[in-house]
Amino acid sequence: MDVRGFQKIIAAQRKLIAERFEKIKHKIVIMSGKGGVGKSFFAANISVALADLGRKVCVFDADFHGPDIPKILGVRGKSIYAGPRGIEPVMTGYGVKVISLDLMVTDSEAPIIWRGPLKITAIRQLLAEVNWGELDYFVIDLPPGTGDEPLSIAQEVPNLDGIILVTIPSEVSLLDVKRAAGFAKKLNIPIIGIVENMSYYKCPVCGHVEYPLGKSGGEILARKLSVELLGRIPLDPRINEANDKGKPYVKMFSNSETTREIFKIARKIISKLEGS
Repeated sequence: MDVRGFQKIIAAQRKLIAERFEKIKHKIVIMSGKGGVGKSFFAANISVALADLGRKVCVFDADFHGPDIPKILGVRGKSIYAGPRGIEPVMTGYGVKVISLDLMVTDSEAPIIWRGPLKITAIRQLLAEVNWGELDYFVIDLPPGTGDEPLSIAQEVPNLDGIILVTIPSEVSLLDVKRAAGFAKKLNIPIIGIVENMSYYKCPVCGHVEYPLGKSGGEILARKLSVELLGRIPLDPRINEANDKGKPYVKMFSNSETTREIFKIARKIISKLEGS
């Protein structure tokens, strides 16, 4: 195919993306500068919380090399299909739609070994060909860093509302999140706020609070960036239990302090983006 033919295909895809995304009210990117901070856990559970608050939600797992959203939301192993309006997302039992490369490969344990151009093409094609439907929130879970996937999402998704940066209190994580904030600034994408995950540990017996990963790092970073610290999510060993069982934490442990904090963050998002 010559260059003009390729350009025509991209133009047609972008036109279709624009048409599909006219039906989506708010688009949120969940991003961090490094791995291991619980970004996918937060993306999955904030999506369930928003759905519980009466919103129509779809989460797009754009982490091709570590697609964890299907596992966390209990749809790993399910198959997607193409209908007359395009590829149909998988519906969870929690009111959240999901699209992930993990749902499209025959061997979900095989590594995805793709170079940048292939990932960029795949993201554009998915955005164009999936029947996202009418949504209140389109939540995008990105891989760590500021590489091909974040740049493609920033360039291809029209009218992004902004980025939520997920960090832990450690200095290394905060340095990486600063880079992610710089990425957002260079691309003129608003930062909705910062979420500090693994913020503290509260003893379930005596209520004593410890800060094993550091204290107030997210709050200090939020002040430096002049953005809001949306919330502090505590360390809770039951998060791994919920993830491993494929059940959203906010459903499995609905009365926990962590769940209350996630719902508080969800209400802040709604207030910021909907003005209510």
